[in-house]
Amino acid sequence: MALYEFGTFRFDPADHLLLSAGNPVSLTPKAFEILFVFVQNGNRLTTKEELMNKVWPDSFVEEANLTINISALRKVLGETPDGQQYIETVPKKGYRFVVPITEVRDKGLQIPSLPVSERSDTDVAPIAVQGEDLPASVRTLSGRNENERFWPRSRVMVLSFVLIVVLGLSYSIYRGRSTRILLGEHPRSLAVLPFQNLRENPNDDFLGFSLANAIITKLDYVSELAVRPSYAVQKYKTQTIDIPKVAADLNVDTLLTGTFLREGDNLRITSQLIDVKTQNLIWKGAFDLKYEKLLSVQDSVAQKIIKGLELTLSPSEVERLKPDEAVNPLAYEYYLRGIDLYSKNEFPVAINMLEKSAELSPNYALTWANLGRAYTANASFQFGGGEQYRKAQAAFERALSLHPDLIDARIYMANMFTDTGRVEKSVPLLREALRTNPNHAEIHWELGYAYRFAGMLQQSVSESERARQLDPGVKLNNSTLNSYLYLGQYDKFLGSLPETDDSALIVFYRGFGEYYKKNYTQAAKDFDHTFELDRSLLHAQIGKALSLGIHHQDSEAAEMLRSVESKINERRVGDPEAIYKIAQAYAMLGDKSSALRVLKQSIENGFFPYPYFAADPLLDGLRNENEFSQLMRVARQRHEAFKAAFF
Repeated sequence: MALYEFGTFRFDPADHLLLSAGNPVSLTPKAFEILFVFVQNGNRLTTKEELMNKVWPDSFVEEANLTINISALRKVLGETPDGQQYIETVPKKGYRFVVPITEVRDKGLQIPSLPVSERSDTDVAPIAVQGEDLPASVRTLSGRNENERFWPRSRVMVLSFVLIVVLGLSYSIYRGRSTRILLGEHPRSLAVLPFQNLRENPNDDFLGFSLANAIITKLDYVSELAVRPSYAVQKYKTQTIDIPKVAADLNVDTLLTGTFLREGDNLRITSQLIDVKTQNLIWKGAFDLKYEKLLSVQDSVAQKIIKGLELTLSPSEVERLKPDEAVNPLAYEYYLRGIDLYSKNEFPVAINMLEKSAELSPNYALTWANLGRAYTANASFQFGGGEQYRKAQAAFERALSLHPDLIDARIYMANMFTDTGRVEKSVPLLREALRTNPNHAEIHWELGYAYRFAGMLQQSVSESERARQLDPGVKLNNSTLNSYLYLGQYDKFLGSLPETDDSALIVFYRGFGEYYKKNYTQAAKDFDHTFELDRSLLHAQIGKALSLGIHHQDSEAAEMLRSVESKINERRVGDPEAIYKIAQAYAMLGDKSSALRVLKQSIENGFFPYPYFAADPLLDGLRNENEFSQLMRVARQRHEAFKAAFF
């Protein structure tokens, strides 16, 4: 059989050998077979169908298996000296081996080989139609059980000894579990991606994201698992999934992917759990069920994940992970539709769906928790009115009366308390939630947010950074680490912002950071872009006023600020931290009376970070005013009372 040379590699199919600069390179069997197809085809297009038929000729497999093995092969081959990849993706078609291949007939010198058959740790097996449990420690993607290999007698003796030691230590390991968590060890990280709709039926598309959200919510209580929140994965609703890239973007070591197919009242859901680092397929399975039994999916998949990852649950976690009580099927569909609509920022329609769900099944706690969140978002972002906040609090209280340990309800309610100036109520909720799951990134983030309002800036940074340590994407596009800004660490603040130009809030804060650094030209560009992205956003209107001020259009800037202030007063809503920025803008325009009026409103509404006030350069024009000194005394007193109560 011929040899093939490409780049620095020599490929010998007969001896199952790949050499790089004369050194043997290890390949898995499936990766070897894929490479063999590529070199036989030369530089012509190799379709996905051809690869599937030649590499898995007698098996039904999902496309993800091919994707994983292509990724593993790319990793082995690396890049050519000029930075070119060996394998090119041809969208919707397949792949092309782009580096020239030379066929060599003379083998030349014999080089010691590293047989492919000796390794199978990243091989991919066919996806079974029915569920199959694969313990993480023994199952590889090839589907081969490591215990089926030949074991010499000495190895069996060693294994027996290790087994005895493990059994003897198991109790102490379990007892030390909570200690490890408190010491900050990294738990396993998982992203549950939106399920893909196999049928082009837009009416069912809501299931893709909302089913993933249901599984994520179920796993929130598992402290040995850091699950990426729903908002972090929602962007993958319509994207083609490149498993290594998605895992890198979300900074996770485990992915759950899946599909669904609805035929009338029948539903088939398939899913697979992938260890990204080893590229092992931990678990794969399919669920055939009636549509009315949709609620059972989250429980079944959650249990498969826990079993596949061999997680240790505390007794309280076992209790919290018990299946939910039966819910009216139509109510559950309304709930799932509401979740999907909220993810699209369609808050009024989401509220309508969730209200219908609550009416049909008034004892389903998650509906009330998410209804409260939708009311809060509608009040905060859309000037929905103070009545929306009152409805939100009632919904959260109903959720917690039904399910006192519901993490989502505690997080959402705490966020509302902070936004509405009741930070002293939010901190106990969040600290209690941390006792339920100390590795929940969003709880740490919300606690940092609450501390920021009260002026505990270093503690706020610590909690926020802990959140980002657990999940680098936590609240990345809809919240910012303002405590760095308030501490005067402007470069750190700007560095903490994601590199995006399509999130109005992020672009505003990028401009605000530049404003503090007196880079006014760049700040004005960012403020104007924010206004273009979403002129209904409170921050966008404040930013536009600051931009007008930069361009010496003071009267237009003041008019815009008065309009924003009027809306806040009319509807009795508004984030007091954002209101503070109105005061700053007035101060920079030289309108001291308006600045002091709004500053008073911000402090009275619950924003009292006294250390920030004392050093904020944007307020320098007010410091000689008597009223300013009085307001600072009020802020300092509440800040010190908070500090005494919680630290």
